[in-house]
Amino acid sequence: MSQENVEIVREVFKDFNSEDIGRIVAAVHPELEVVIPPEVSAEPDTYLGPEGIRRYFQSFQDVMDEIRFEPEGLWDAGDSVVVSLRVTAKGRQTAIPVEQRSAGVWTIRDGQIIRVRSYASLAEALQAVGLRD
Repeated sequence: MSQENVEIVREVFKDFNSEDIGRIVAAVHPELEVVIPPEVSAEPDTYLGPEGIRRYFQSFQDVMDEIRFEPEGLWDAGDSVVVSLRVTAKGRQTAIPVEQRSAGVWTIRDGQIIRVRSYASLAEALQAVGLRD
């Protein structure tokens, strides 16, 4: 099951990069919870359910163009997958390129993403699920 979870997360990133919100919403569990803490974002927040994921992507699209989510590594953690992530984009008004690296623990239920918790470093995300880098 856990390798299957890695593949589910890999496919979700393809959906993210398609910018097709319908495909993205279909990949997440109705009870989705995404936690973006202050150490990862200047605008920390918690996003709940399909409306939350829509709001998350809209917040990016309001200020950025050419948004790309690039998983640099995926680690099997049973019901969860640890993701080392690189996000790139260009400012909508300035065209200034931006890049952010972070990590996350993505939890799967019934073949869908039910929880994502972002971390400032891969070491923190791995530690959260009892793994080492």
